Amino acid sequence: MKRKPFQYLVLAFGLAGALRASAGLAADDISIPLREQDIQAAGIETKPVEKGSGSDELVVPGTVTVPPQQLRMVAAPAAGLVETLLVSPDEEVKAGDPIATLKSSELIEAQRAFLQAAADAALANEKLRRDEQLYKERIIAERRLLVTRAEAAQARSLLDERGQLLALDGMTEPAIESLRKERKLAAALVVRAPMAGVILARHATVGDRVMASAPLVTIARLNPIWVNLQIPIGRAAGLDRADKVVLPSLGVEGRLIRIGRTADPATQSVTAVAEFAPGKSPIRPGQAVQAILRLKGSGGSLWRVPADAVVHFREKDWVFLRSADGFRAVPIALVSETPQYASIQGPLSTADQVATRGMLTLLAELAAKDPSAK
Repeated sequence: MKRKPFQYLVLAFGLAGALRASAGLAADDISIPLREQDIQAAGIETKPVEKGSGSDELVVPGTVTVPPQQLRMVAAPAAGLVETLLVSPDEEVKAGDPIATLKSSELIEAQRAFLQAAADAALANEKLRRDEQLYKERIIAERRLLVTRAEAAQARSLLDERGQLLALDGMTEPAIESLRKERKLAAALVVRAPMAGVILARHATVGDRVMASAPLVTIARLNPIWVNLQIPIGRAAGLDRADKVVLPSLGVEGRLIRIGRTADPATQSVTAVAEFAPGKSPIRPGQAVQAILRLKGSGGSLWRVPADAVVHFREKDWVFLRSADGFRAVPIALVSETPQYASIQGPLSTADQVATRGMLTLLAELAAKDPSAK
């Protein structure tokens, strides 16, 4: 049967569309023709592509650190001489345990000022009691009573101020009350732990003369504890799929709590923070560890290839697939990577073979044939 002209036109458009679709699928692939003897001479080896699972792993280094809200710097409350240091690094302390003793002339002066304020307050109260009685008997005017009341209130305020200064100097409430009653000055001051934790460092030694607010020791609470993970920038995009973080050498699991927004210019890495409850595991601040991030599947098909099969060229990740006339350079999405294997997404199949050796030769051919380089 003879076809009409418009039927030929439809067939032509259909064939052109199919050709364009086929070209679009392979538009990113770059063919690299190589003879068999050239492949052997370059030492190119291949391995099969494996079907990946729904989750994968990313292995990164990290450093154990203490959360900043769990650190406390204990400072000298007043200037003086460090008479004794009662704790050592790595020692556990409880809240209220003595840490050091100081001999301080400032403390003696603060106690003297407190006792003077206490005497003035007592005198002002006695004067107020007498004037109130005189006012009731209509011997003095109301104005004088008001002045006496103001003086008594001011004396009480000064006494409260001196008491708070003694508390800032490290004296406890019982010690301040004992000073008020017995009027006996103490030359030494006991510095106590403000919280339970572990002594990370001592910043002073016995015999040092220190100023007020000079650091004495650092106390840290080590549960929970953080690990700062160094993530290469190219792998940071998939961190939102992190299910859990494992420290295999210590046998503990944690969770990712923060992903950094800035990159280290020297290492081109992003810092991510993982939190752990160490339990009985000896996780020590400053310890270098290796962490495994367990990543959930991204919804597409995952393929598992040797880590050496993935190369980075012109802002893309590539693999070289064996073809009838040599190889095809195929751009892929790198999902995660370990020292041995990489999980990728791309137009691959289980029948494909990827190059794992001789990558310099293939990269040189890719650079020569890359259309964007021309």
